[in-house]
Amino acid sequence: MYINSAYLNNSLVDFKDKSKPLIVGSCGTYHLYTRPKLPTYRPRGRVDFQLLYIASGIAHFYFDHNETDTIVPAGHMVLYRPREPQRYVYYGNEQTEVYWVHFTGSSVKKILQGYGITNEMRVLPTGTSLDYARIFKQMIHELQRCQTHYPEVLTLLLRQLFILIHRQLTREHTRKNDYLDAEMSLAMQFFNDNYNTEVNIEEYASARGMSVSWFIRSFKQYTHTTPMQYIVSRRITNAQMLLETTNYNITEIGQIVGYDNPLYFSRIFRKQKGMSPSDYRKSGQMGNN
Repeated sequence: MYINSAYLNNSLVDFKDKSKPLIVGSCGTYHLYTRPKLPTYRPRGRVDFQLLYIASGIAHFYFDHNETDTIVPAGHMVLYRPREPQRYVYYGNEQTEVYWVHFTGSSVKKILQGYGITNEMRVLPTGTSLDYARIFKQMIHELQRCQTHYPEVLTLLLRQLFILIHRQLTREHTRKNDYLDAEMSLAMQFFNDNYNTEVNIEEYASARGMSVSWFIRSFKQYTHTTPMQYIVSRRITNAQMLLETTNYNITEIGQIVGYDNPLYFSRIFRKQKGMSPSDYRKSGQMGNN
């Protein structure tokens, strides 16, 4: 097992210091090769913050006193807040490589939020990067050499790490939004083209590789209405146009917009517009007189 670590003032005791906005207390790395496992258990947590970067392999975390592990693969970071119970294990046969840093300060929460790391975030999808490892190694080096102004250099390096994390989190959010926008736009176009047919929401979602619940929730987030409500709205809007501009009878208009049963069409129309299709047509004709 490879270990390389360093501590501010060569002290292994965790500390809380509010004399400055951000202070790096310690930093290090573990890389398991043949050792069976490396467990960490701090039931009362620490008084400082800890950020762990899974560079390769996987790590097993037990959050909130849960006996079932959360498997965190390479390309993620885990953030522990002060006094948060810590329990995690690395296994040698999984070739786990982890970098970690402990930090404190008077403005840590504000600084983290400024870089997009909100209070509810625990496992961060940061991706893997040689830049992360480089920054951790530089922090270890600064703590070991203790050259002039090294505490300031440590703070700058940690902020650089936060910037890289923020950029990655922003890219992840943008990717998700792009995917959502594209899928919901396709769905709207499909419903616009096929509103007068028997559209099966479950079949559509399945054909696009989405769960029905996720699709309905996302569509509502995108359009402020459910897929079926959207389809009904298209049908009734087009029925209004036909009632106002054509001489088709009510049954024909119902069939055109997708309702074979004229009584059901009239009931849906009344529910949406507060009056029957025939009354709607009469009100329009009276307005034209």
